[in-house]
Amino acid sequence: MTEDPIVLAQRLNHWFGTGSARKQALYDIDLRLERGSFTVLVGPSGSGKTTLLTLIGCLRLVQEGSLHLMGHELHGAEEAQLVAMRRRLGFIFQAHNLHESLTATQNVMMGAQVHRGVAETAAGGAARHILGLVGLADRTDYLPANLSGGQKQRVAIARALVGNPDLLLADEPTAALDKDSASEAIDLMRRIGAARGMTTLLVTHDPRILDRADRILTLEDGRIVADRRTG
Repeated sequence: MTEDPIVLAQRLNHWFGTGSARKQALYDIDLRLERGSFTVLVGPSGSGKTTLLTLIGCLRLVQEGSLHLMGHELHGAEEAQLVAMRRRLGFIFQAHNLHESLTATQNVMMGAQVHRGVAETAAGGAARHILGLVGLADRTDYLPANLSGGQKQRVAIARALVGNPDLLLADEPTAALDKDSASEAIDLMRRIGAARGMTTLLVTHDPRILDRADRILTLEDGRIVADRRTG
């Protein structure tokens, strides 16, 4: 028996605005993401990449079509169900969004407490463990102002992964990083994700990381126009 996909979208459409200003952003998206896969979504600015990512991430309401996440239909789902689903996800964005007044450990602890409801004592241990995995064992008590750009993004990766998410959603996570830092960030996501059986969907304009993907999807004008498996 084939395992159900972690994401299954069928004829998914989305609009922004109302009346004469209403504009369609996604057109009949059909998408299946298998568990444990590392998929990269590319396309020009304004093609709908972030819109699709935020729909899958339960950050926008599904307007038309079907979107199953981990076996649950999101179209028409109640807010309580969407909140519960978000707790099973990890999010990484271009802006690391770290709290400047909190140490690296405290920033990562917030991820454990928000996404899995972990008690503070356990969250502290989990935060220090994941910071060690991303190479920041000697920076656990540093404030963001004392970290490099690459180190800040590694803290953001640790925060997203500390709750052992089923699905990691990343939006331009390497855009502000130099080549070496970008490569390190992607390798961390791949290595830790593979060890934990996590699925990753990553939006990017960065051609430097395409060779790390299992699959590359191209979105143009709200439509998937290419779907290429690598390796």
